[in-house]
Amino acid sequence: MMQLFYALMAGLSVGLFFTWLKLPLPAPPTMTGIVGAFGVFAGSVIFRTLSSYFH
Repeated sequence: MMQLFYALMAGLSVGLFFTWLKLPLPAPPTMTGIVGAFGVFAGSVIFRTLSSYFH
């Protein structure tokens, strides 16, 4: 649970810092990009889960 908190704090810090410096955010600017990033993560989790059954 602390890892999620640290990740959220790091993301918020980076977002605030980049916006303060008027730089483009180093993240997908739309919900489509965010969903795509989640899809990559979910695919990795599914692969690891399935490979543990067959390995």
